[in-house]
Amino acid sequence: MARFRRKSCCALIVLAWAVFIITVILKSLSPEDNNFGSQFALRFIPPSRQTEQNNNVVVSAKPVQMIPAEKADRMENKMQDFPEPNYNVHVFYYVWYGNPQFNGKYFHWDHSLLPHWDPKVASGYPSGRHQPPDDIGANFYPALGPYSSRDPLVLEEHMRQLRTAAVGVLAVSWYPRSMNDDNGEEIDNLLPLVLDAADKYQLKVVFHIEPYKGRDDANMRENIKYIVERYGNHPAFYRYKTSNGKFLPLYYVYDSYLQTPDVWAQLLKPNGLSTIRNTPYDGIFIALLVEERHKKDIQTAGFDGLYTYFATNGFSYGSSHHNWRSIKTFCDYNDLVFVPSVGPGYIDTSIRPWNSQNTRNRINGKYYETSFNAAVEARPQIISITSFNEWHEGTQIEEAIPKTWGKTVYLDYLPHKPTVYLEITQKWARKFSEEQKKWLE
Repeated sequence: MARFRRKSCCALIVLAWAVFIITVILKSLSPEDNNFGSQFALRFIPPSRQTEQNNNVVVSAKPVQMIPAEKADRMENKMQDFPEPNYNVHVFYYVWYGNPQFNGKYFHWDHSLLPHWDPKVASGYPSGRHQPPDDIGANFYPALGPYSSRDPLVLEEHMRQLRTAAVGVLAVSWYPRSMNDDNGEEIDNLLPLVLDAADKYQLKVVFHIEPYKGRDDANMRENIKYIVERYGNHPAFYRYKTSNGKFLPLYYVYDSYLQTPDVWAQLLKPNGLSTIRNTPYDGIFIALLVEERHKKDIQTAGFDGLYTYFATNGFSYGSSHHNWRSIKTFCDYNDLVFVPSVGPGYIDTSIRPWNSQNTRNRINGKYYETSFNAAVEARPQIISITSFNEWHEGTQIEEAIPKTWGKTVYLDYLPHKPTVYLEITQKWARKFSEEQKKWLE
């Protein structure tokens, strides 16, 4: 037994020396020469992070570096489950919502009750502000609750809903840097998040320029320059193909009639003092048509087209469906882009309790279908939707849910699902695309 133990000890010593010698030899080999190390051992032992200068290949110590490619594959497969986006269907999108989690307080959900301009009428209605989360400035209640536009998960869900609806372009309500509306906070710093989220779902973004304080031709030119220089290279930044083959950014200009045609002409006419025509900042500028006389003003000002925005059939000349064919004829004659705005309905009595006369009942989706049908029959270049999420005016197609709070009973989409208006949008986006192809035949 003693001899056996001595032999075993000797064998173990020899084996240990052999392992030591092999290890030293392997360590002396370079990674290129060490086939054992590069092809087998590295599967289990992550190499240190290094850059191979000759071929600029970065080798990572973390296997998770492969995840983005895997995510890209999964995302590509996921996109195949959605309908094709129609880039001639634009939807007005608002990023002015906030809540305590992401903004420190509620924004816009706590909207004030706006008084009537006649003090005698105003005295007969309540005043004050809404108090979220149960009491919000809307007649419907969002499926996501009183969310923040800064919440990445909310942006992700919005883009998913829009892609489900086959919408191609978001027209984002925009104020210049360090500016905001009366009920919200600065919007411009949110645009990178929106653009990234949109691009992930193959959507595009245009700017819906609000009537900010002091808006004129000179500062509009500076703001357009800022938009192009900061966002123009982003893959989600939308460009419209013109009749002469150019691809130019498109801008909706809300309440454009607040500035006179001669002011806009300084920006939009080739000989204007602040002209952007034939410069790197040129674009397609779409003015708001409210009254019939605005048609001539829009043409005189040098705008490239017009849109109607309001989701209230009969509220204005521009928003009245029966006028759309004649408006399109005017646009064709004057080489203007016509963008009628369709909507699912309208109700703003949560913030304007005296304005019930302008309510437009959704009629379980029939109002929306009628609006889309009128727009398609006018044969426009683009159809816009008012809106994805303007909750204050009840024009949203975003998912809503039934909710009761105290004596308040919010409106809802019953007997249909929360997705009903996304489904109707998808149906008409497809039909609009099919009809446009026929017009070109």
